[in-house]
Amino acid sequence: MDTPNRIPWPPIVYLAALLAGLALNWYLPLPWPERPFRFVLAAIGLCAIGLAVALDIAAFRLFRRHRTTIMPHRAASALITEGPFARSRNPIYVGNTLLVSGLGLLFGVAWLVPAALLAAFAVQKLAIEREEAHLAEKFGEAWRDYAARTPRWLFF
Repeated sequence: MDTPNRIPWPPIVYLAALLAGLALNWYLPLPWPERPFRFVLAAIGLCAIGLAVALDIAAFRLFRRHRTTIMPHRAASALITEGPFARSRNPIYVGNTLLVSGLGLLFGVAWLVPAALLAAFAVQKLAIEREEAHLAEKFGEAWRDYAARTPRWLFF
């Protein structure tokens, strides 16, 4: 397998989830808690967005330092196992999920939370599983060792 994916699915999937959540909120808004819980959820959302940005920046820097592609439809030239990749095999996708969820919590758009989770599931099926097969083929035992000690997401 020369490349893991034919097109860059994940950004498209997360953008579609964001747009679908916003559209659902426009047509069928879900109830949202009143003060003070609303402020607590907004603060959690802001923290999630900050963590998402930090994960993405850290991952982007590692891709640059290792001189490998960040594009999910191009072949990897290095196996990155440090930084956020030491805690998750997919920190960028974790970040994207946190970003969409965090926006929902910050702005009171409840639909964005399940939309983010559905996007994560879709990304796993459309991209991650293919990317992992590509990495296993390309890096062999090094990949298998890394995958055995590092969860796909954060906790599982």
